[in-house]
Parts: sequence; structure tokens; C-alpha cells
Amino acid sequence: MVSPDKGIWHDFSSNKGGDIFTFVMEMEGCTFREALEKLAQQAGVELKRYSGDDKKQAEHKARLYEALELATKYYQFCLTKNKSVMQYVFYKRNLNKKTVEKFRVGYAPKSGRALVDFLTKRGFTKGEIEDAGLVNRFGGDLFKGRMTVPLMDISGRVIGFTARIIAPDENSPKYLNTPETLLYNKGRHIFGLSQAKDAIRRSEFVVVVEGNMDVISSHQAGVCEAVATAGTAMTEMHLKSFARMTNDIRLAYDGDEAGVRAAERAISMASKFGIYLSVIDDYHGCKDADELIQKDAALWRKATESYRPALEWLLEKYEGKYNLRTEKGFQEYTNEAKRLIDEIDSEDTVLREKYERIVSERLGISLEAFRAKKVVTPEKKLKKNVAVKGEKAEISRAEKNLAALVKNGPVALDDYEPLGGLDDDELALIFDELYAKMDAAQQKHEAENLLRKVMAEREVAERRALEEQIRIAEESGDDELVGELMAKMNTLIKKKR
Repeated sequence: MVSPDKGIWHDFSSNKGGDIFTFVMEMEGCTFREALEKLAQQAGVELKRYSGDDKKQAEHKARLYEALELATKYYQFCLTKNKSVMQYVFYKRNLNKKTVEKFRVGYAPKSGRALVDFLTKRGFTKGEIEDAGLVNRFGGDLFKGRMTVPLMDISGRVIGFTARIIAPDENSPKYLNTPETLLYNKGRHIFGLSQAKDAIRRSEFVVVVEGNMDVISSHQAGVCEAVATAGTAMTEMHLKSFARMTNDIRLAYDGDEAGVRAAERAISMASKFGIYLSVIDDYHGCKDADELIQKDAALWRKATESYRPALEWLLEKYEGKYNLRTEKGFQEYTNEAKRLIDEIDSEDTVLREKYERIVSERLGISLEAFRAKKVVTPEKKLKKNVAVKGEKAEISRAEKNLAALVKNGPVALDDYEPLGGLDDDELALIFDELYAKMDAAQQKHEAENLLRKVMAEREVAERRALEEQIRIAEESGDDELVGELMAKMNTLIKKKR
């Protein structure tokens, strides 16, 4: 029931109600901010007047949305004009017209600047096209000779693309995705959610598959609850999005090591949101959902209804991994099982005891002994060349050579400050060996070349450090910090341009 005069609604079947904002949040499965933006757009209200957002950034984001929407339509048009690509899409990939329209499948021409030239003629600047994630490092089209599928936010706005190679090419990756931009963040994005949200609400469950093509094939096969995250990686922000729609999440991951680790990670996070996590693993000998669908779509529909509790599935995987007849295998299995069960919400005592009894009976030990088990956390091996506390990061050869020139020669560079911790004696030896016999002009030329390389290395290092900080902030659910770090990342990208 809706009361226009009071501006409120109430659903007596679910005993939910509220104002226009809560209605959109419930129907769309979105946050208050997303509901606010959607309603403001429909009402023609200039939302930035009522927020702390920077006006220029809001206008810039609007231009990026326009560029990406136009790019989607351009790719769709290009698909209709290429018979060989249409044959690939409709016959080799077995997609029907309804599915192609639903996911707005297109084709990026092989020409190196087709899209860039098209958008430029429509009034978009080089910076806008680049910030939309549509160009490569040479300023040409990022996607060439590929089947394109737009990445959309929950309301259906295009925020990027994923593109699959059509002709086999050993020098090119099978899939190419939009890099992280002002609009697209892979730690937040859920592929297919805008198309799946209505089905998820009706069925009250979501199927999380590994690949984007798995999602598209699933929808065509009638499993319209299917979505995908970035590969097998799932973040707390993904789970928060799911939790707004349903607490029944079914993972369709492979049973390999990567799939097991992905399920472990999801279990540790799911308990925080009261989510029931299960696993679909009956692929009838096929490697993934897409292959099973090509074999028999009905088998895939049946598989999504034949799911097992994720914890039960993982414990079985551990039994197959460790030899329980050996002391080492026994200890490793016990440790992994205890660590996993400890992830269950401490308030859910019934579920915890259920799995504690399963494991203790499987091992032939008492429940008390298993509960008393202390989880041993093995020391993580440090990755090569990664700086850790108390150690120095590896300094590149270009950094050392440039510092040697600046500290020991007549070269002066206003834009360069040598790193701390460099050994002066080592720099002197480098200078004597490489540059002492050069004249001043040669030394200056060499220094300028090295400076460009060093600055590029530092930019890459700074970006990687920011990406790692963003990943950690996303995992902790600190949306405010993620926003601040993304702003720094955008500043870095613009500075590079």
C-alpha cells in the first residue's frame, strides 16, 4: 500500500515499509546513496548541490557515463555489420538474440583508433576517453578485434567493458578488462547483477559463478540468478551487496586449489553478515558452468538446486588433500578443520557444535579434545623483492645509476631527489665504471634518459602501493578510506597523463 500524501509505503506480506528511499533500496538492492542518486536523476535534481561532492568531479563522472554508454552502442552497431563476428557470437558461443540484447554484446573493430575517433567526433576529449578506461598506453583503442560485453552497475549504467578475443592469438590475453577508473572498481563490481537482481529477489538466492561467460550462458539457460565477481576473488563489499537481496549464496567454483581458497575466504567473511553459504559442484564431468550448459542446459539448472553447505564441502576437500593415516596429515587436517570452524559466528553455537562433532567423529577423538586444539598458523613465506618491516626494498639499477651521475658528476636535475639509504662508495664505483669517461654533454643526455625511466618506475611503485592499500581497505569494509585512496589514485592517473 502506498500513501502519496504521506510519502510512505508498507508491504503487509513482509511487514516492511518506509519512504521512497527505502522502497528503491528494497527493490533495487542498493545503498541509500545509490537510491538517492537514482531518484535525483529521475527527478532532474542537481544532487551535487546538496552534497559535499566536488562539482567538477560530478560533472566529469557524468561525462564518463555518457562516453561509456555511447561506446556500448557503437560496439553493438559494429557487431551487426560484421557477419563473421556475428557467426562467432551466435553459433560458436551459442548465444541467442535475446541474450545478446540483454547483455548488450558488441564488437570492437580491429582498427587501432576506431572508437577513439568516433568519440572524439562526438565531442569527448582525450582525457575523458582515457579516464573512461577506453584507451591503451599509446592513446589508441584498448579493445580491438574482440567481442565486448559492458560492465554495469546495479542500476544498469555502463562503467566499463570485458572483451574476449575472437581469433586465437598467443600474444594477447583471452580476456581484457577495463582498468580501474573513477567509475569501475573490481573489488565492488558484480558482473550481471543489474540483469539478475529481479530473479534473485523472486528466488531468494544468488548463484556466484567464476566467469562472465558463465553468467551469460546461465541466464540464457534459465538460471537468471547467476552473477560473477572478479575471477574467484570475493570481497566484503560483494557480500554486502548480496546480503541486501538474499542471505542464500550458492558458489559455483571449481574444486581446484584456487576454488578451495576462494570458498575459504568467502566462509570467513560470510559469517559476519548472517549469510548461508553453499557450493554447487556437480558439473557432470564438465570443467565449469558454461561447458555444462553447452552440453545440457537442464543439467545446469538441476545442479543449481543440488547444493551442499560450503563448510561440509571444504571439509571433504581437506580429507582428500591430507592423508589422515599419517601423523603429519592428521595434524594438518585437524589444524585446517579447526581454523575453518573457528570462523563460524561464535553466537551460532548449534552450527559450530554440528561441525565440531563431524570432525571429531571422523578423526576418532573426543569433542573436548578437538575444541581444545590450538590452531597453528604457519609463517608466511616472504615474496621475493617485496619490502617488509626491517628490510630495505630492492633499489633498481636505474635508480643507482642516476644517483651515481648526480652525486659524482656535474649533472644537476631539479626534478630528482636520490633515494635514502644509497651507499656512497657503491655510487662512486658505478660512476667510475660507467660514466667517468663521458663528457658533460653525454652525461647529461644519459641522466635525462635515466630520469624518465626512474620516474616511470616510481609511478608504478606508487600505484601498486595504492592498489594494495585500496585492497586492504576494501577487505576491512572501510568505504570512507577506500574513497580517499581512490581519489589519490585518480590524481595519480591524471598527473601521469
